[in-house]
Amino acid sequence: MVAFPFYLPFPTRGIEFQTALINSSSWSYFKKTNPNLLSHLSMAKTNKTKRPQLIKQEEQIGDIEDLFSEEDTYKIRASLLEWYDKNQRDLPWRTSTKKSENGENVQEEEEEKRAYGVWVSEVMLQQTRVQTVIDYYNRWMLKWPTLQHLSQASLEEVNEMWAGLGYYRRARFLLEGAKMIVAEGIEFPNTVSALRKVPGIGDYTAGAIASIAFKQVVPVVDGNVVRVLARLKAISANPKDKTTVKSFWKLAAQLVDPSRPGDFNQSLMELGATLCTPLNPNCTSCPVSSQCRALHNSRNDELVMVTDYPMKVVKAKQRIDFSTVSVVEISRSQDRSQQTKSNSRVLLVKRPDEGLLAGLWEFPCVTLDEEADLSLRRKLIDQLLKKSFKLNPPKNCNVISRELVGEFVHVFSHIRRKIYVELLVLHLKGGKHVLFEEDDINTTDWKLLDSEAISRMGLTSAVRKVYSMVQKFKQDGSSNNSVPLRKRPKCS
Repeated sequence: MVAFPFYLPFPTRGIEFQTALINSSSWSYFKKTNPNLLSHLSMAKTNKTKRPQLIKQEEQIGDIEDLFSEEDTYKIRASLLEWYDKNQRDLPWRTSTKKSENGENVQEEEEEKRAYGVWVSEVMLQQTRVQTVIDYYNRWMLKWPTLQHLSQASLEEVNEMWAGLGYYRRARFLLEGAKMIVAEGIEFPNTVSALRKVPGIGDYTAGAIASIAFKQVVPVVDGNVVRVLARLKAISANPKDKTTVKSFWKLAAQLVDPSRPGDFNQSLMELGATLCTPLNPNCTSCPVSSQCRALHNSRNDELVMVTDYPMKVVKAKQRIDFSTVSVVEISRSQDRSQQTKSNSRVLLVKRPDEGLLAGLWEFPCVTLDEEADLSLRRKLIDQLLKKSFKLNPPKNCNVISRELVGEFVHVFSHIRRKIYVELLVLHLKGGKHVLFEEDDINTTDWKLLDSEAISRMGLTSAVRKVYSMVQKFKQDGSSNNSVPLRKRPKCS
């Protein structure tokens, strides 16, 4: 057995570091070759109340790039790759690179196709569970199998395909990036620096594409990697802090296997996703548990748990706002009893190309900073319909019915929104052309669609929820909030 080197800036930290490396088979040898260190080890075990502070001191180290010893680096690489080869999940974006008859990798075409698939999968996987992504990925690649195919798509088509995944900016950036690469007539970028110039590709995605598709020896750092590295080195510093983030990138770069960089990066992420999970890590099955200092600390101090690493960051408080949505149904019939799916259309509006949910379709709505009563909500919707669509009963349309459907809460990443839903059925006196009366109406993108067309659209989950509520409400019958026909209230 070869003795491991020691580094002892102060005794207790050196002991903790050393014992994390020594297994039972080398204990006898350790006692003979390091008699003076045993007294320090005993002191460290008995003085448990100081241990958390000692861990904290170690986390203050400014440069942790060299904390992985050369021996640990080799062990971690070998153990993770062996585990990954045996246990990796069968995922559609992990297809092997094809080989030619003489055993060499097939050329740029295949490489670029692989890079495109990695790009799509990595973007989809951001903030989304793997099982959810699989079906979306397969449908996407079936429709747009190459970068060239995607570059010819419209934003509306892409949004329709993306519907339900959320964070729609990701889809827009994918489309913009594809169009940029194809328009410039360049090969698919194969280095981190070149990839970073593509819209929507950050450090993580660039590292994933470069290492997995082009075998570049570069690291990746996502939430799973941060958790694994934090536990391997017992780093409980704030993982969102800029200095700490840089340290994680240095550690990840040190570990990347030069012969299999893509597989190693995936093994690190796979470990975090399947075994080294946030709340219930399966340490007994972990291939690098012998190098895990968090596990070592937890076994030697009852006050310490593996899940203490990394530090739990308090999430920013979600902003609370309110929205009133009007599902405006334009009916050809003035008689409510004669309304059918075939003689009515529903108004949808396209959101601005910038900001939250940019370029997506929704029902007319108004966002509120504070809760409002029914009267004020209807007044705001009336103002919107008059200003944007010149809908002004009884001048150019009649109100057949106006009913409160219900309300629900929808949670975005940073917003908690309470949404009020109403169904407003109108009959246009002059027909559909009423909506074209003013020249400036063309500044608002809108559609009148039947229920079948709406069901095929790529709507966000909140918009789809609104429409489902309205459909169910219509099936269940009228509510007590219906406006009688004889009142014919104005929209403004």
